[in-house]
Formats: sequence, structure tokens, C-alpha cells
Amino acid sequence: MEKYTAPDRKRIPYGMMNFAVIRRDDCYYVDKTRFIPMIEEADKFFFFIRPRRFGKSLTVSMLQHYYDILAKDKFEALFGDLYIGKHPTRDRNSYLVLYLNFSGIVGELHNYRKGLDAHCQTMFDYFCDIYADYLPKGIKEELDKKEGAVEQFEYLFTECNKTNQRIYLFIDEYDHFTNAILSDIESLHRYTDETHGEGYLRAFFNKIKAGTYSSIERCFITGVSPVTMDDLTSGFNIGTNYSLTPEFNEMIGFTEEEVRQMLTYYSTTSPFNHSVDELIEIMKPWYDNYCFAEECYGETTMYNSNMVLYFVKNYIQRGKAPRDMVEDNIRIDYEKLRMLIRKDKEFAHDASIIQTLVSEGYVTGELKKGFPAINITNPDNFVSLLYYFGMLTISGTYKGKTKLTIPNQVIREQIYTYLLSTYNEAELNFSSYEKNELASALAYDGSWKAYFGYIADCLKRYTSQRDKQKGEFFVHGFTLAMTAQNRFYRPISEQDTQAGYVDIFLCPLLDIYSDMKHSYIVELKYAKYKDPESRVEELRLEAIAQANRYADTDTVKRAVGTTQLHKIVVVYKGMDMPICEEV
Repeated sequence: MEKYTAPDRKRIPYGMMNFAVIRRDDCYYVDKTRFIPMIEEADKFFFFIRPRRFGKSLTVSMLQHYYDILAKDKFEALFGDLYIGKHPTRDRNSYLVLYLNFSGIVGELHNYRKGLDAHCQTMFDYFCDIYADYLPKGIKEELDKKEGAVEQFEYLFTECNKTNQRIYLFIDEYDHFTNAILSDIESLHRYTDETHGEGYLRAFFNKIKAGTYSSIERCFITGVSPVTMDDLTSGFNIGTNYSLTPEFNEMIGFTEEEVRQMLTYYSTTSPFNHSVDELIEIMKPWYDNYCFAEECYGETTMYNSNMVLYFVKNYIQRGKAPRDMVEDNIRIDYEKLRMLIRKDKEFAHDASIIQTLVSEGYVTGELKKGFPAINITNPDNFVSLLYYFGMLTISGTYKGKTKLTIPNQVIREQIYTYLLSTYNEAELNFSSYEKNELASALAYDGSWKAYFGYIADCLKRYTSQRDKQKGEFFVHGFTLAMTAQNRFYRPISEQDTQAGYVDIFLCPLLDIYSDMKHSYIVELKYAKYKDPESRVEELRLEAIAQANRYADTDTVKRAVGTTQLHKIVVVYKGMDMPICEEV
């Protein structure tokens, strides 16, 4: 048997969140340490919100190791070749670091106190053990006699103050329990009890505030949602939210330049079948286009770092793009957000945020830095929540408001999935064998009639009276949502093309399925039930002209590659589909 030789290249730190391990194991690290001086210059109690699986925990870990007094002798190994290693600040390795991760708290909201107490007990004991040489003797034994996290925390920072120690408090995923409150009214009432008046969580944050008068000199607190922060404001009203600040737009996630540098490095250490430019062209529609500050729109956009690492890891292993551009863990995370869409479930009125987003391609709103959970369904608050969860991104301004769009194909796929499930209470099984067979036949056999007939059947079968009232928006949104489930294509709607000619271009994913044979332009038109038959014919002719015009554009010619392009005209009359033909 031939001996296995380990490749001579840096490991991809996919799924890794411990900065010291990443550096010890010679993993590829995108240097974000240039933000450390900026964090030091900012207010001392720093709130930062970013979507899930975007690199927040690694950033927290990096900061912990930079400031931890016990890591002083490891400074050169950890930071020597990074920006901050060459430009260290005065505060490096000068704090006792207290780290709390609320995602590790076990228990639902009704027994949240028990979970918080247990987690804090563990972390406080660990703090006392590792910093024993810096703390009063017997501190751990006395701390364990105190009752609960609030009382223990007060004792801990008070004792630290006696020995003139400085604490840097890190709280990762401080809003972890917010998910529970989004799902039902009963949870919301329990949540309000915990965060208002004499609630336990509020009392804990009150103690953090009290600790800042003592030995807690700095806080760095991360999360996904601004909901909890607002409810805890009077419990901790000294924190500053830097989530929308342009200076920190690039602190978490990867810029395109950072992605290019990574790809360039691996192209010299691994067999590459594509150029860096070609790989960027594949990745960009799926993972890029996050903007976290209005002032940065039109300048730098951010890639989801977790998804980039997933892609590069798979590409190095197989020499081609992963068959599934969305990794399973991302799917699971977004599945947790189904409750958000439920908040917008009433499609009886056209003010529905999700419906507007799909039909118009954008929504507008005012991004809020925080709001109470009780007001979560207020349209501006709901738009803000979708933004913070990473389901919308800043795309400039429109009529004095912030314009927000779906950032990329990963999110578009998730939103369309939710849209389908909210169209019907019974939740259709859209991962059915039948649908997958039809998708394959569309891509490889050119069987388009059965595919679009299936969509029309589903649309008619599951349409409610309120859907019929919305007519064109519903038909377009449903068709987009269905085609977004087709793994062989990236559906591009007219909002993306800017040409205004085509409703849906099914762009073939040839980098993943190189042997597929067919691609499609689908020109979708809608006539009302009461319109005369002459209107249907009029729309058909209009659609033919538009499909032909768009087929001649460079965008389509370049994208179809070796596939045969089909121009399909579909005309609905109400919820019926009298026209479905190739031109």
C-alpha cells in the first residue's frame, strides 16, 4: 500500500472557533487583529451583532488570547506574524479574562435561571482556578457558598477589586434564549418577566453594570439579535452598539480581497482546476454581498466566512465546487428562523414583508439598534430583525429609507423555502421524490412541460382565497420559490438582471453539474380571471418578444455554456395556466 503523505499546506479552519488551536495547528487565518486598536479606542462596553456562523466566536477567542494576562508568554507564537504582533497596544495581556457563552446554557425560558446559574458557576470556578495566583486566597470556596449567578458575580468582581485586578468580560451569544420568545405569546410573557422589573436576567445585567464601577474595566458582548439588548437597557445602559458602524463593517466575515488571497495561497499548494477569478465568479452569488453599514454601501461587501471555508475545503478535496453550495449546518441554523417568517405569515394584506421582498426584490425600513420583544411585529422592527439575522442586506437608500435586499443565493434559497411553507398551513413536502425527478428531467432531458405543469398544479391546489386576491405577486413568488428548490440551477429574477426583460433565468450550475444539457429563460405573464382571452394572447406575444431579446444578451450567452437554451413562455389567467410553450 502506498504511504500517505500529508499535504504541505495550511489546514482550513472550518468549524474551528479556538484562536490558539488555529494558530498552533498552522491553520489559515484571515488576520482581523488590525481592529484591536479601534476596539480599544471605542467605548469600553462594546456590543456587536452579526448573523450566525459568521465568525463572531473566533473573534471573541482572538480577543481573549490577546488580553489574557496568562497568555503573555505565548504572545509571539499567537500574534507575532499578525498585524497586532507588529503593532501591539499597551493593554495587551493585562486583564483577567472572564468568558461566558450563553449558547451553552441548558434549559428553556421557564427554567432559564437554573441554566444561567449552572453555566456561571462553572465559569466562575474556572476563573478562580486559573487566576488563583492573582486573587485572594480562598475565593473559590467562598464563592461557592453564594447563591446563584447574580450573587456569585457580585462577590467575584468585588474580590478582584481588592487585589487591584482588571477584568475583561466577554459574553458570546448573549441573546441565545431570544429564539424561544419569538415562537409564541406564552414565551413572550415569560421573557418579559425575566427582562423587566425584578427579572433574574435583568438582575444579572444590573450586576454587570455595578461591576464596571469595580474591577470590570471592559466588556465585549456579541449576539444575533438586538431584541434582548433593548429589553435589558435600563439593566445595562452603558453599552454601545457598534453593529452598524462603518469602521467595523469588515471586522467579521471576509472581504473579496481576503477571499482572493486565500484562494491564491491554496492555488500554489493544491491542484486547482480553476483560476482564482473563476472561483470568485462561482462563490460570489452564493456567499457575498453583505453590507453592515449604510455608509459602506457601494464600497466593500462581505462574504460569509463560514461558507467560504466550507467551499474552499471541499474544492481542495475534490478539485471542483461542492455539489451542495449550502452546507448542512447553515440549513439547520436557518431552519431555526422559521419562526421569524411565521411572524409575517398573514398574507391577507400586501404589507407582508416577505411577500413584498419576493415580488418587488427589496423592502425599505429604518434599521433599529434595538427594540423590545413585545414590538417585534412592528414592520420596521421586523425588517431590522431579518437584517440582523443575515436574511437581508443594505442596498443603499430609497425615498429616505434604507433599502434592503436578499444578499445572496444561500439566503434566497432559504427564504423561498419558508415562503412555500407559509403558503399552506399543512406545509407541503417540497423535497418529494416527484419534484426531484422532474428537476433532473428538466436539466438533463429538456422536459420542461412536465416541470412547469407540476408548479401550476401545486399553485392551484394550495392556493387560498387571499392568495388569489394578490394574483400576479403570488404567482410570481410561488414560481420563483419552486424553481429555487431546483438544485441544478440558480434562478435569476428580473430584479437581479437589471435588464427588465426576463422574469426568471434558470442559470445552469455547470461548475457543479458539468454534464447537464439544458438551460431556460422563463417569461412569466399574468392576466386576471376577468380579462378577455385577447389579453392572454397579447401577453403571450409580449413575452415572446422579451424572451427573444433577453436570450441575445451577453449575460445569458456566457452563462448557458454548453447547454441548450430554451425560451419558455408561461401565461397565467388567474390561477390557471392556459399558455406554456417554447419559442
